[in-house]
Amino acid sequence: MRSTVLASIPVGVVVERRKASSIWVEFLWRPVSVLIGTPSAEPWTPLDIAEERVLFYAGEAVIELHRTETAYYRDNLASADAKLWVALRPTASDPPYQLAAVTADPAEGEALTDAGNNLVETVSMPADIVEIVAQFIATHHVEQPFVKRRRQPAEFDRRKDAREDGA
Repeated sequence: MRSTVLASIPVGVVVERRKASSIWVEFLWRPVSVLIGTPSAEPWTPLDIAEERVLFYAGEAVIELHRTETAYYRDNLASADAKLWVALRPTASDPPYQLAAVTADPAEGEALTDAGNNLVETVSMPADIVEIVAQFIATHHVEQPFVKRRRQPAEFDRRKDAREDGA
């Protein structure tokens, strides 16, 4: 199978663990930012430790850009605050999550929620990534005109209806 990826952006993901005020869970986890490039830290290295929260470098991922998705990227960049979707998949060990995916495509980001147990959150898209995605759109976007299909009238077989009526 051929890959349709035309550009890849390596990124690192920062995740926050916050003390929960619930009797059912001890901590709440959420992605908080994406760093362009590949940091030299090992995955799940603590970056900042405070009383109620800890920031971790969760690991590296790759944002893949596809020519067929440029309309989605364009819509994302046209919003007031461009977003990246980060998906964390639960594990049965420590650390409790593994980095599953990072995407700039809102449709793909929504699809990542279909697994049910994935933790999917949006984070602001860094300016460097905005520039790369904007350049990708300028290079590869082809506007597809909307074509409304005409409905075909239903075929009606009078002979068949007559036989069913007992005629």
